[in-house]
Amino acid sequence: MNSEQTPHRQCVAILMAAGYSRRFGAQDKRRAQLTDEQTLLAATLARAQQAFPLMRVVLREDDDPQALGLAMTTPIIRAPRAARGLGASIGDAIATVSRDPDLAEVAAAAVLLGDMPAISLATLRRLQGLADASTILRPRHAGRPGHPVLFGRELWRELALLDGDQGAREIIRQHPARYREIAVADGGIHCDIDTPAELQGVMPQDRR
Repeated sequence: MNSEQTPHRQCVAILMAAGYSRRFGAQDKRRAQLTDEQTLLAATLARAQQAFPLMRVVLREDDDPQALGLAMTTPIIRAPRAARGLGASIGDAIATVSRDPDLAEVAAAAVLLGDMPAISLATLRRLQGLADASTILRPRHAGRPGHPVLFGRELWRELALLDGDQGAREIIRQHPARYREIAVADGGIHCDIDTPAELQGVMPQDRR
């Protein structure tokens, strides 16, 4: 593998979008319009794709990607246990990418949330460049960790066993020697959109 190929194969981004977002109300949050051209999910994906050439979007089994504003060519992973919570969906996604021959050389997986379009490209690209097979990476701003979280491939077996709604917190807790926080000047790592009011609060400059 030459040096030009390495950044493209170092990390796969997994965009988690299989949740039910009940705090957002009756509307499917993923379909909410962030701009005239893009849904919230599509905008988050577009931002992430600029930093991670390898992408997968995690959806529920009955989701229609086009109805969510995604292109027909978007690589999709189905999460059959989505109703059990975020941890179960992460487990389904990691189990799938672990078996994917096209991702056999990937060293890490970046777990992103589908409602966080304001993370800066500089943050995403920096994390992508630091990823390796043995480390858990997480950005930190203003004294608090945020998203995304990058998991080295050596942790994937444990991630694939996740269940329930607690995400990967327990795996992070169990591996303090592997865990590394990266200081960033980016409040977007904390900006997840849970309500219509928060959607309105995402200013245009946050989207660039």
